[in-house]
Amino acid sequence: MVGDLVLSQAQTHQVATPRTAAPAPAQALEKRPRDQVQPCGTAAAAVPLRSLDGVRKAHARHIKLGLDRCLRHARPLLAACALWGWSGGMELAASIFESLVEPEAFDYNTLMRGHVGGGRGDREPAAALRLYVDMLEAGVGPDSYTFPFVLKACAQLAALQEGRQLQAHIVKLGFQHDEHVQNSLISFYGKCGEPAMARLAFDRVEAEERTTASWSALLAAYTKAELWGECLESFGAMVLDGWRPDESSMVSVLSSCAHLGAFDVGRSIHCALLRNTARLNAIMQTSLVDMYAKCGSIEKAAAVFDAMEDKNAWTYSAMLSGLALHGDGRKALQVFYAMVREGHAPDAAAYVGVLNACSRAGLLEDGLRCFDRMRLEHKVAPNAQHYGCMVDLMARAGRLDDARALIGSMPTGPTDTAWRSLLNACRIHGDLDLAERALEELRRLGATNAGDYVIVADMHTRTKNWPAAAAFRTEAVDWGLAQSPGFSAVEVRGELHRFVSQDMSHPRTRDIYEMLHQMEWQLRFDGYKPDTSEVALDVGEEEKRRVVAAHSQKLAMAFGLLSTPEGPPVRVVTNLRMSKECHAYSALISEIFRREIVIRDRNRLHRFRRGACTCSDYW
Repeated sequence: MVGDLVLSQAQTHQVATPRTAAPAPAQALEKRPRDQVQPCGTAAAAVPLRSLDGVRKAHARHIKLGLDRCLRHARPLLAACALWGWSGGMELAASIFESLVEPEAFDYNTLMRGHVGGGRGDREPAAALRLYVDMLEAGVGPDSYTFPFVLKACAQLAALQEGRQLQAHIVKLGFQHDEHVQNSLISFYGKCGEPAMARLAFDRVEAEERTTASWSALLAAYTKAELWGECLESFGAMVLDGWRPDESSMVSVLSSCAHLGAFDVGRSIHCALLRNTARLNAIMQTSLVDMYAKCGSIEKAAAVFDAMEDKNAWTYSAMLSGLALHGDGRKALQVFYAMVREGHAPDAAAYVGVLNACSRAGLLEDGLRCFDRMRLEHKVAPNAQHYGCMVDLMARAGRLDDARALIGSMPTGPTDTAWRSLLNACRIHGDLDLAERALEELRRLGATNAGDYVIVADMHTRTKNWPAAAAFRTEAVDWGLAQSPGFSAVEVRGELHRFVSQDMSHPRTRDIYEMLHQMEWQLRFDGYKPDTSEVALDVGEEEKRRVVAAHSQKLAMAFGLLSTPEGPPVRVVTNLRMSKECHAYSALISEIFRREIVIRDRNRLHRFRRGACTCSDYW
């Protein structure tokens, strides 16, 4: 589809000097009240353009009076169809446009805007690109309002090549310094998953020409590419430059805080919002719920959620997902039932949240009832995520055979998510044969990763079958499956400090290891002995103890205790699954140091208080 729209070099030569701009930019029409968008002629002035039927009547009257080919009379009708995007409105808009004798850039822009600005099901971005090509072939020069619409079409189509050709047109026609065009370029590259190109486009904007929209587009580009650290860094630069963030910027930064576990930064943004905003809208409040939950403060997430006057399905889904992350299945069920009572029909995302919560809390029967209710009462067709949740729920509860049978009955066919859930449960329950079967199915689907092989290899390690363990690890290497390095990060005064196992790179390494030594020394008085059963190395016991002693989670915890005042929790985020050794260690540290330890691993969140974890040792 997009391949047919490639803009040839020959076409660009047909564009002469841009014509005089239309009487008013297309964006200006968007700001007018609907009752002001009226035909200019008296023939249709009495016909209100508040519905598609009203536009059709006005158009019919224009045709009857012979005014339909006149720009002065046709433009308001064209704008009404394109800007309001009724169902079928773009067909009428195209008909009106075709009747124009010599359409100008304004008219092309109006129709392009309609093609890219409707609802997701009403958009026709390819038609906007075709209009741009037609515009060039007709010798109509684009103006500065043309390119934002066409770049938006390219973004919706992920048409990177066409967008880069448009950038060449922009430079050739001298629009590269236009504010709207510059911001559209940054946004286009960001939405196409090219954050480096978005940054390059941003850097090409002179400092005095940058606007809040420029920064917002850059932050959104980093967020889409999951470059959370870069997003926070750019946000800091934006504030230092004196810019006041808009809503879009705040949402991007809160999303980054949520993924990084940057609680202090997220809380400071919340405070800034309360100081500068009279009333937070639903989008901002939902972002805050998500941020607080993922940063380990489900109480603050619940406080924001409970204070919301206009909850919607997205808000409930965010709260349910947060409760699932914390493993609070009972509370998640209460929120879910409240959602139904208040008249919000649970969607697929809400059911993923509640089923995950049941799985994390081991609520098998409740999860089964919710699954039936989803299909039978709310008529939500289960997708791969829902089946993955149910497999995880049953497998964690020890019903491995039932979970395997459910995978075989999936209407969409077995998925890698379902088999991987079963594989993880096999590790918990020690079923090596079924684990190898799950790995074989993942191989058949072509969806294996290094972690899958490590699970099976570690299970062989526990049985002292070193050759088999080595064979699985070697196979992963032979297939080029590299395991992501394990790390743990802790937030101290708004800055994240990252550690890896045996890390010696931190500026305060000596203090950290001294603190680590003191922590273990105090633990030994309470009878602590390192658990080395999960160390997958064929080495002596002393070497295993040395490995677990400087685990990345312990280093992050030590630095957090060393660098934060008494009272606030120590918050750690890790890309590893919590091991039994680190779990027992963290629980003892919370008891001895009288500090709350919050650790978010790759699956869920653990909160240790006075020697106990909120997961109740079920993870």
